Amino acid sequence: MTSKSPLVFDGHNDALLKLYRAGGVSAAAGFVQGCAGAIDVPRAAAGGFGGGFFAVYVPSPIDLAHKFEEMTKASYDLPLPETIDCDDAMPVVMAQAAILFDLERRGALKVCRNAADIRNAMADGIMAAIFHIEGAEAIDADLHSLDVLYQAGLRSIGPVWSRPTIFGHGVPFRFPASPDIGPGLSDHGLRLVKRCNALGIMLDLSHLNEAGFWDVARHSDKPLVATHSNAHAICRHSRNLTDDQLRAIAESDGMVGLNFAVAFLREDGRMLDDVPLDQMLHHLDHLIGILGEDRVGLGSDYDGAVVPQALTEVSDLPKLRQAMTKHGYGEPLIRKLCHANWLRVLEATWGS
Repeated sequence: MTSKSPLVFDGHNDALLKLYRAGGVSAAAGFVQGCAGAIDVPRAAAGGFGGGFFAVYVPSPIDLAHKFEEMTKASYDLPLPETIDCDDAMPVVMAQAAILFDLERRGALKVCRNAADIRNAMADGIMAAIFHIEGAEAIDADLHSLDVLYQAGLRSIGPVWSRPTIFGHGVPFRFPASPDIGPGLSDHGLRLVKRCNALGIMLDLSHLNEAGFWDVARHSDKPLVATHSNAHAICRHSRNLTDDQLRAIAESDGMVGLNFAVAFLREDGRMLDDVPLDQMLHHLDHLIGILGEDRVGLGSDYDGAVVPQALTEVSDLPKLRQAMTKHGYGEPLIRKLCHANWLRVLEATWGS
């Protein structure tokens, strides 16, 4: 093991949203040469970042400064943004997907459609990217757009990003709170589960409320996966997973990616970045204790969240590897946490 290895394959980033807000496809050149934010090609090379889930996300018109200020308080309960119509969401999804494929044309990354693609890209020193949608607003009730997006390369989707969709309900940004908030999946949501299973699209349970989680658990025949979520037993945020949920994920042979977002790491739930790496290891220990060593990975939320001061960008990832080693994790476990467990669960979901 070196400071840049094993390579990190990450469960969630919002680099496409960052580029979309910076000008869209015209901003893609900055990703290759170096740009503001947590992820670009030079930073990835410096930190041993092998790729991950590149989220396509339709933003709501919310006051981020107000949201972040509220989340620094000892308790908070932020109202959810309104539902976004499919017709309004689709152009944003197309614009961000176009950025992803433009990055591929530039040689910055490889859009991967199976686990072999990921292994080959990482072996060739090219960022491996999964086309992921966070929040299914752009998917119509008949699921026609899901089928088309699958043909384009979509391999992972979250039915919700906190705000409700026609498929289900998410959790608000609330602390302290249980994720048991609101009703389960709609009939459309149950059909979405079945269609994703049939196509081989991974379902991401991050942001989904607890009733929706249990609906997926009952109706899906694939491993249960939360790409970027933490332990509710440590941080009582509505976004985190209870031990019962973690046990269900373990029983399905699924996976959880540790979210670097500080509000979901800190025991006080506050969005303050003075979080020691030991707190991340505390969550990892808890997750491993329930899920086992084969079902835990990383899901940073880079470019979409406030993260610990020591890990502000992917070039800082050697610090996390070093902290794992100091904590007593051996090289085989570190390799699993960094990327091997993601490859395992993706192979189980997609096939090889």
